[in-house]
Amino acid sequence: MKQLSLSGSLRGNVGKKDAAELRRQGKVPAVIYGGSEQVHIFLEENEAKKIVFTPEVYVLQIDVEGKVYKAILQDLQMHPVKDTVQHMDFLEVVDGKTVKINIPVVLEGQARGVLNGGRLSRLFRRLQVEAMESDLPDAININIAPLRIGQKIRVGDLKYPGVKFLDPESAVVVAVRVARGAVEDEEEEEEEGAEGAEGAEGAEGEKAAEGEKAEPAAEKSE
Repeated sequence: MKQLSLSGSLRGNVGKKDAAELRRQGKVPAVIYGGSEQVHIFLEENEAKKIVFTPEVYVLQIDVEGKVYKAILQDLQMHPVKDTVQHMDFLEVVDGKTVKINIPVVLEGQARGVLNGGRLSRLFRRLQVEAMESDLPDAININIAPLRIGQKIRVGDLKYPGVKFLDPESAVVVAVRVARGAVEDEEEEEEEGAEGAEGAEGAEGEKAAEGEKAEPAAEKSE
């Protein structure tokens, strides 16, 4: 997984008043947990934006006054009106322990069913996984090119070495739905095959009819 470095500072005080004052100064209060101790820090707003306003997911190297913590963004709180970050929770990555994280889903190719007029339905933008930090992929890449109308890909169809998917196996990640005016190519092929078979049967019937008509003539000549 991609890595990114951030700089943070220790908070002098912990509490709602201190957090509110930090926000007024354009800083973001945060906490690093999951390791031997909780570390209360704050980030400059520009540092926070590096990992919030991006579709990418990173393993972070957070430098807190000379001590570096390896962590992942586990949760964040946004202002309900303003587009600003209010608080961030970082889970420290500990050697030998798995981590849970939401990984973005990237669709590759153009679905066959969509080319035939179907409608692509994408139900997940991210999937929750559990894995060792070294096994975490940058994204869950799904090749949708073979998908025909009516076909779908479920969580249980996805296989990544060392990665456990935490969403239900039966959950549909992406599907091609029927749309008005859509014509599935297999149906066209079946219709063509049926027409060919009917033509062959008709030809055989004509030959049989000709044979039946010819028999009385043969009897007559005797």
